Amino acid sequence: MSRKKVAVVGAGLAGLASSIRLANEGFHVDLFEKNPYTGGKMTVYEQDGFRFDAGPSLFTLPHLVDEVFELSGKNPRDYFNYTQHSTACKYFWQNGKELVLKSNMEHNIKAIESSFGLGAALSAEAYFNDSKKKYELTEPFFLQQSLHRFKTFLDSRVFKVLGSILRLGLFSTLNDVNKQYFQDEELVQLFNRYATYNGSSPYKTPGIMQMINHLEHGKGTFLPIGGMHEIAKSLTSLAREVGVNIHLNQNVEEVCPDGTIINALFVCGRKKFYDAIILNTDVHFAYQHLLDKKIKRPKKTLAQDPSTSALIFYWGINRDFDQLDLHNIFFSKDYKQEFEQIENNSNFWIDPTIYVNISSKIETADAPAGCENWFVMINVPANEGQDWEKITNDLRDNVLDRLSAELKVNLRQHVSTERILNPMMIEQLTSSKGGALYGTSSNDRKAAFLRHPNKKLSGYKGLYFCGGSAHPGGGIPLCLLSGKLAANWCIEDIHE
Repeated sequence: MSRKKVAVVGAGLAGLASSIRLANEGFHVDLFEKNPYTGGKMTVYEQDGFRFDAGPSLFTLPHLVDEVFELSGKNPRDYFNYTQHSTACKYFWQNGKELVLKSNMEHNIKAIESSFGLGAALSAEAYFNDSKKKYELTEPFFLQQSLHRFKTFLDSRVFKVLGSILRLGLFSTLNDVNKQYFQDEELVQLFNRYATYNGSSPYKTPGIMQMINHLEHGKGTFLPIGGMHEIAKSLTSLAREVGVNIHLNQNVEEVCPDGTIINALFVCGRKKFYDAIILNTDVHFAYQHLLDKKIKRPKKTLAQDPSTSALIFYWGINRDFDQLDLHNIFFSKDYKQEFEQIENNSNFWIDPTIYVNISSKIETADAPAGCENWFVMINVPANEGQDWEKITNDLRDNVLDRLSAELKVNLRQHVSTERILNPMMIEQLTSSKGGALYGTSSNDRKAAFLRHPNKKLSGYKGLYFCGGSAHPGGGIPLCLLSGKLAANWCIEDIHE
């Protein structure tokens, strides 16, 4: 009896994870990737002696990577290693206030008390505890299972979630929740920023997103030895070992139905037949460019707001900055105005919040001696034809001015090499609509928890979805979980 065949389109993290799980079940797996590399957004740049992780810079829940290796009967440490970094992030406000938070609640409460007083510290303690409760209550249900499957709602844990629904923050915004806890505008702004972890606005996303901060402060932040790209690199090695056939520079042009069964695709002009197909692509791209026009579009899902994109400067800096850490945030003066401007495509470049990641603080080989590799990211709207050349030039000037003032140095004199990535370029490289980093935003309850399902549910069989624009969402942990959900659903259906 011949092995069942599954095609996976897109070799980002979700595509790699789903391919490995399928191969472990004995399927013949073909993984197609249009680019000459795997990892999707998780790629790497090297320039003038500096190494830059091009995409994700924050690593949480490393056990989800380990799980893929363990499922394959491998010791993760033979492929992939990481260190925990005690400092979660350093925060800087333009009024001169600074705050260092760690993956240590006791430290964080004391740090907040030192900067903002006892009342703020007591509020922070309650806030952290509430974040933990929300995460522990919802994680097994919302993240580990598909909300589009009837059997999910037969899980006894569902009733516990439903019984707590009023205090989960589903009916208020993250900003509303944060203002209930904190009087200081700086602290509200700090905890509002967690909306950006899935490309959303804190003034729209549900308050339950409060639980995201627990990943940093409760679970910890980590850095792979060798850089973030090692996650994709190690999973690629594992995929090949377990028998996944990885086809690079192979552009899938069309996914085709035979009646109500989706069982074929055209790749580089050739038609190939499969028992199932998993799309690790942006769902907008899938419906617009890959799927037969006869296949019904999920209009409400596709109408959801795209997540924010990013404008990223990769700067080789020819000196050290001892006052900076691995993760650093320089806040705008008016956070609400910043998000309104992003939403309306107006003046978001004047006073942006600036994120600076410096992996050479830990991975010293990422920069020449006495130098640092700066990953400087600003949240911007998805590409809709804006003049990115002008915006980039204006943003670059404003960012350099801001950071020079904050750090009391003429930063322009210390940028020895530069590379730039804008939303239009992200869109071209990743086929994500508008270069949206996380697919759809989570700017309402439906978009937050009912993203595109991991299986095509109506009219057709054999088609599955994973990645940042499918359930449960974007970012490293959620993409790994998305790959898991899609693969498991596919395996169940084939074995029926």
